[in-house]
Amino acid sequence: FIMINICCSINVYWGGHMKNIVVLGSTGSIGTSALEVIKGLSNEYNVLGLSANRNLALILEQIEQFNPKFVSIGSNEDAEKIKKVYPNIEVYYGDEGLKKLGMLDETDILLTAVSGAIGIESTLEAIKREKRIALANKETMVAAGDLINKMLKEYKAEIIPVDSEHSALFQSLHGGKDGEVRKLILTASGGPFRTWDKEAIKDVKVEDALKHPNWSMGSKITIDSATLVNKGLEVIEAHQLFGIPYENIEVLVHPQSIVHSMVEFCDNSIIAQLGVPDMKLPIQYAFTYPERVCNYVLEGLDFVKSASTLTFEEVDNEKLKGIKLAIEAGKKGGTMPAVFNAANEVAVELFLKRKINFLDIYEVIEKAMEQHIVISGDNLENIKKADKEARDFA
Repeated sequence: FIMINICCSINVYWGGHMKNIVVLGSTGSIGTSALEVIKGLSNEYNVLGLSANRNLALILEQIEQFNPKFVSIGSNEDAEKIKKVYPNIEVYYGDEGLKKLGMLDETDILLTAVSGAIGIESTLEAIKREKRIALANKETMVAAGDLINKMLKEYKAEIIPVDSEHSALFQSLHGGKDGEVRKLILTASGGPFRTWDKEAIKDVKVEDALKHPNWSMGSKITIDSATLVNKGLEVIEAHQLFGIPYENIEVLVHPQSIVHSMVEFCDNSIIAQLGVPDMKLPIQYAFTYPERVCNYVLEGLDFVKSASTLTFEEVDNEKLKGIKLAIEAGKKGGTMPAVFNAANEVAVELFLKRKINFLDIYEVIEKAMEQHIVISGDNLENIKKADKEARDFA
């Protein structure tokens, strides 16, 4: 107890100036969790900017509570509404608005928690300005990983992953040196259809797919978790973030979602990161790294009540093909991962609108990949072109 309080006191003393945070996707599940974390560390962090797509009511509440200087919203109409209520705030809108939030010189940390490839350009702008990017938008590394890694060699920016699995890998990798890693082991809950047979999955309803067993997330990522496409995206992201070959990245189904991921080293030692299934933990770590500070908004893990039994299973890649297709796209490289991501985004939207069946999501992705001619993925124009063509085709 004494050591915990000393740790907290030292962090406040060493904190220095207030750090400015921009939250892209502030009305989503990760964005709202991030604002809770910031509220708990309000002596050290200030909200400089917020963005939302369509949830005007919630972002107005957030503006009132956190008093940002900059805001972006999905439409010009909603931007005008915000300006009327808060005339002193700089208000942007659309994709260009997200990009402008990424360009702010006052930013210390950019949390990108938007869903989909729309997060790419704001991330690129923050890299140019050598900011810390707390990355919760996996599609950025999937579609533009080659470009981002090229830019990170040129600019002194840093990316700290926020996805629970990649945060776990990032933390576990500190247990060894470069060249000592044998394998990355990503864990997956298995989604709501882990125990269903393939025939039953053909008749999945939207409501069934939105019932994630462990995590509270937005609708798009929840469907991605049900198809295991989300885990496939995470495999590509892990490859891009940590430079580990696909052959050395494994996925295990872990229904309890307590072990968030593991690293196996060359001496056969495995280091894992464990915690309750709540995004506030990796969000806070991305803000405070390399320090660990007391978490005031999250309960600790009770091993007896919550983690007395931890189980692991192989992935059935024939029943749920999301990981298999992602690895195929990742190994082909270039613009193929962008095509995989874009086709999936369209397919998920169609499924949520009840225009296609659940298993049709895989068919849309497969056909988009089959017709695509791969080109280099290390420049933005190629990525945008591949993304648009894949969306139109899908």
